Amino acid sequence: MVKILPIKKHQIEQAKQVVLTVSLEIWQGEISEEEFKRIDSMSDITNVKSHYFDHNGLFLVLIDKDKVVGTGGIRQLEAKICELKRMWFLKAYRGQGLGQKMTQKLFNFAKQAGYQKVRLDLANEEKQFQAMRFYNKQGFYPIERYNDSPCTVFREKLLEKI
Repeated sequence: MVKILPIKKHQIEQAKQVVLTVSLEIWQGEISEEEFKRIDSMSDITNVKSHYFDHNGLFLVLIDKDKVVGTGGIRQLEAKICELKRMWFLKAYRGQGLGQKMTQKLFNFAKQAGYQKVRLDLANEEKQFQAMRFYNKQGFYPIERYNDSPCTVFREKLLEKI
């Protein structure tokens, strides 16, 4: 049975492997593992407690038979604005409603934490078309750039009141 739970310390390396695997799949041969690791050290996952949990955030993992197969997090940007981060699922776990379940858990956390808006960024609209379609269905709309990341797509969603 697949579960969605807060990440534990012993799952950090598996979570990073999920992000790496999916990223290399998206960029198919355009970037090597070494290049990816140079561009994205994944220090937020390495330091998940200080980066997420200690700053009004949450980091969840999708678990199947004690193996991490998906990730997703919420981190604080401002007092009332959070960011959806690291939503990555291995291919075999996409299209089953698990992303919807994870985002709902993350949005519920965000609302309870007092956030009114959630933002996200994507590197490339064409290469991440499945993610774009998913986020559009979740009610995200285009906004201006809100960070200095190398991403090109920026979205926001209003969180309904509890």
